Amino acid sequence: MKTIRTRGGPFTERPHFELREIEEICSTELRKVGLYPSAPETIRIDRFIEKRFNISPRYEQLPDGVLGFTRFERGQVAEIVVSQALDEEGSKVSERRLRSTLAHEAGHGLLHAYLFALGEKPKGLFDDGDRTPRILCRGTTEAPRLTPKPKVNWSEFQANRAIGAFLMPKPLVDEALREFCVENGALGQRTLPGDKRDAAIRALSTIFDVNPIVARLRIDEVFPQKNEGQLLL
Repeated sequence: MKTIRTRGGPFTERPHFELREIEEICSTELRKVGLYPSAPETIRIDRFIEKRFNISPRYEQLPDGVLGFTRFERGQVAEIVVSQALDEEGSKVSERRLRSTLAHEAGHGLLHAYLFALGEKPKGLFDDGDRTPRILCRGTTEAPRLTPKPKVNWSEFQANRAIGAFLMPKPLVDEALREFCVENGALGQRTLPGDKRDAAIRALSTIFDVNPIVARLRIDEVFPQKNEGQLLL
């Protein structure tokens, strides 16, 4: 990780993570608490939050458009709150979206807690006039973007990248997609053919219990289409 000086916003500097760094951080933390599976399967992200941060996610009625928030106290995650509407709907889509939201908030917990180490309550961080030290997450945690829009909040973009790293670690994705891939060239580099991508998305969605849009984003990260679906090592 490196830091970037900023002229605006609540902090004088912000972290910059390469995707591989986010991958490594999330996988390392899953292993530390014994929740990194030995084979492709659903990641218990709610249990990870309990074991890593010593808290249980809470569910509350939140304003429209707010999926959840993470509250900090002196560099530590004090609370993760998720919209009760996601928990109450009861559909498979909402259950999976809840898992993505929890992974998003866990990403904030790992990547951004140190920004609050001094107990500061920066005004304007959440654009809601509240100086509580928290990161308030609006909109969707499942937007299929690999690069941020010019005005996308950097902390939200980083937490979104943690969703795939938590719920679908790259080595497990690689293993889960072996049957859909082919080997090319003398080095046996593996590629995911375009006509197999839809089937691969459905497989990842089922194996890791995520919505198809999250599985598609993850496949686009691991097997970028611009590289003709070649595995990104």
